[in-house]
Amino acid sequence: MSRNDANSGAGGNFGSQSQPGAMKRSDMNQGDVLFDVKGLSKSFGDLQVLKSIDLTVRKGQVSVLMGPSGSGKTTVLRSLNSLESPDGGTITFTGGPSFDFSKSQKKPERALLRDQSAMVFQQHNLFPHRTVLENVTEGPIHVQKTPKAQAIAEAEALLARVGLADKRDVYPFQLSGGQQQRVGIVRALALKPDVLLFDEPTSALDPELVGDVLAVMKELADEGWTMVVVTHEVTFARAVADQVVFMDGGVVLEASTPSQMFSNPRHRRTRQFLDRILNPLGE
Repeated sequence: MSRNDANSGAGGNFGSQSQPGAMKRSDMNQGDVLFDVKGLSKSFGDLQVLKSIDLTVRKGQVSVLMGPSGSGKTTVLRSLNSLESPDGGTITFTGGPSFDFSKSQKKPERALLRDQSAMVFQQHNLFPHRTVLENVTEGPIHVQKTPKAQAIAEAEALLARVGLADKRDVYPFQLSGGQQQRVGIVRALALKPDVLLFDEPTSALDPELVGDVLAVMKELADEGWTMVVVTHEVTFARAVADQVVFMDGGVVLEASTPSQMFSNPRHRRTRQFLDRILNPLGE
């Protein structure tokens, strides 16, 4: 679903097949690149978190970023959403804006980059003093200047799609963690971005609640949403991802299909990491 789709959430799915952000996978040209990341670097003081990240994301593709803590995965996501300002490198959207971080990025340029994507955070990050409906409509009404009646109608349709229509007037503290995360996904969808960014969306949830969130994400993937997901959920990555990117030490060590990554990873460090996840007891 693109930012210009006024019928978000209508018609029984999360987006419109005719829009570039949400098309059925069977209808996609997998060669269409949405954006390219080249040479992305970022330091915090003396610590270089990203050393030269290259990443290509295609329209309708699900890219999963995996790697140990501190490898730079979340910093990549935050750079894509302009929550971090990289020190160097470029992000170029095909047919759209291009950002060169070797040059100072002014506020309008940062806003333009943020407008391409929407983030779903690990800890939900909902406004505690606003209802579910107010959380979802905040961005469309106050940032994108969507007419209030339209924003409310679209938000209600999206909430219905994730089974939360009856929660529109409650506050976040009245929801379970899984319900809060589904509201976070709806809030991101309401912005009608070109790419959805997920930062370990299930890691803070009770195990029994993880499945509901992953089911929503799988449905989004099936409908052709472009997604970049930081997660250690191997089952999700195997079933849903188009490419899996393994990072360590601020670099991409390898990127491949799930079948290649999980059955025959090329890099020794990747094999070591996956073995720890898949065989935590070393059996």
